[in-house]
Amino acid sequence: MSDMKRLIELTNLIGMVQAKYIYAIDDGDFYDWPKFFTDECFYQVTSADNFAQGLEAGLMWLDSKAMLHDRILSLLEANVYERHSYRHIIGQPNISSIEGDEVESETSFMVARITREGPTDLFATGRYVDRYKVTDEDAKIMKRIVVLDSGYIDTLLGFPL
Repeated sequence: MSDMKRLIELTNLIGMVQAKYIYAIDDGDFYDWPKFFTDECFYQVTSADNFAQGLEAGLMWLDSKAMLHDRILSLLEANVYERHSYRHIIGQPNISSIEGDEVESETSFMVARITREGPTDLFATGRYVDRYKVTDEDAKIMKRIVVLDSGYIDTLLGFPL
């Protein structure tokens, strides 16, 4: 298989996984969110400045699938917050590295937050900096760093982006 054909196939596969990931957050079942990750995984939300400087501080730091499950359980069953939902718009994944069955990519995103009693606002923009574990039929996120373009974050950042 040619390198270009493999790149196209991986781009399509990751794009398909991204679409399902976004559906789970925007319209599906939040309980499905951790299913997109490997058991040994890492999820972080940070600012572009922190990311550029290599600073480890983040707004959200989850370093296992169990922590992702706990995050969703606490949001849906324990926390009290204003009812809202998200609507993601994502770009096409840009694959930067392929090493065996691991693929690194970046995907730009915009997220609107829709409140039930108020306006729809642009909530966040940025990019996903990802490392995937790829099989013949699927790709799972090993590492996702959500790099937000702005250092200003609304207090309702609780749900995954």
